[in-house]
Amino acid sequence: MDLGYIHLAIPVFFLLIGVELLLARWLERDLHRLSDSINDLSCGILQQMADVFLKTALFAGYLWLYGSHRLLTVPSASAGAWVLCFLGVDFFYYWFHRCSHEVNAGWAAHVVHHQSEEMNLSVALRQGAFQQAFSWVFYLPLAVLGFPPLMFLAVSSFNTLYQFWIHTRLIGRLGPLEWVLNTPSHHRVHHGRNPKYIDRNHGGTLIVWDRLFGTFQAEEEEPVYGITTPLRSWNPIWANLHYWVDLLDEARRTRRWTDRLRLLVKPPGWHPAELGGVVSPPAVDPRTYAKYDVGLARGMRAYVLVHFVFLNLATTVFLFRSATLLSPWRAVAAVALVVSLVSLGGLLDRRPWAVPLETARVLGAALAAALAPLPLVGAALVLVLAAGSVLWLLRVRADGRAPAPLPVS
Repeated sequence: MDLGYIHLAIPVFFLLIGVELLLARWLERDLHRLSDSINDLSCGILQQMADVFLKTALFAGYLWLYGSHRLLTVPSASAGAWVLCFLGVDFFYYWFHRCSHEVNAGWAAHVVHHQSEEMNLSVALRQGAFQQAFSWVFYLPLAVLGFPPLMFLAVSSFNTLYQFWIHTRLIGRLGPLEWVLNTPSHHRVHHGRNPKYIDRNHGGTLIVWDRLFGTFQAEEEEPVYGITTPLRSWNPIWANLHYWVDLLDEARRTRRWTDRLRLLVKPPGWHPAELGGVVSPPAVDPRTYAKYDVGLARGMRAYVLVHFVFLNLATTVFLFRSATLLSPWRAVAAVALVVSLVSLGGLLDRRPWAVPLETARVLGAALAAALAPLPLVGAALVLVLAAGSVLWLLRVRADGRAPAPLPVS
């Protein structure tokens, strides 16, 4: 839920990711991997598209409470009101974020953000598509207290934007600021899968809530990033569904209905006694830990990168124009974008179905463009680009026939 500030900031996000990439190269630090960063951004695209369809319905609850059941009317012209709204948003964000880690249903929606085994600015854009459906409830007290909807949306957007820059390994400790603000050092801890780092540092802009409520952990050794059971896939749809599938599988194997319900509200790692009981996070050794990767030839990497750039441009147009599209066409455009993300992810994973799906995707896009009311020159250009893409893909198709994971230290 935002006022469009997140969409407007997208070019800035990409600019800063580029700056981080260049700076890391200059410092000879390996912070980015192509497949991982594309998967991060693919998950972010899914989240933004889901937001297009959900945000109006989810924000209706805030509007209803503010319009009919607010206890006060907070003046939007007051600087003090903005400060109080900022503190309120950050406070409730802490509790939403903490519950996202300590309640299985919340973790299923939030786990996407923690799947990357890297820590860089592209990880900041890796968000769960279902998270908004879970988070909005936590902010409803602000509506009852009388904070105007536009004030809430503006402050909430700032809270989200602030958290972009803390997803980096290039910034060290920040001295006295570490006592008050959430910083890259604090947030690196939050993304660590080391047992002592798990479920720590949930703050958004401020770290004071973690200090007050006992969830603070200072950064000591460099964290090992990711989740305790690695995703091992570049498919953004599977990234959003895999934990739900695991929960459903455990529920199916559980005999008691009460335990099935507990699976949703208990912390991650909890299992019914018949399935082995609670499992603690395993220790991890950074010297032997291997990140997931798949060996791809340069031609396939270049193909995916070029098409992903065009996909990002198409997504940006969709996000800014979605409000003007009729619902059926908006749904068709969203499905086409999702299929594109899955297809490119399949190529990165070297799945057997990826090349046929990608070929069908490119030809389908060309057919749709040809049937659209485009000038003859435009239609011809689209067909030429599609034909070139298919030929390029077929030339490097040997890199996409079978999965071949390679460990990366």
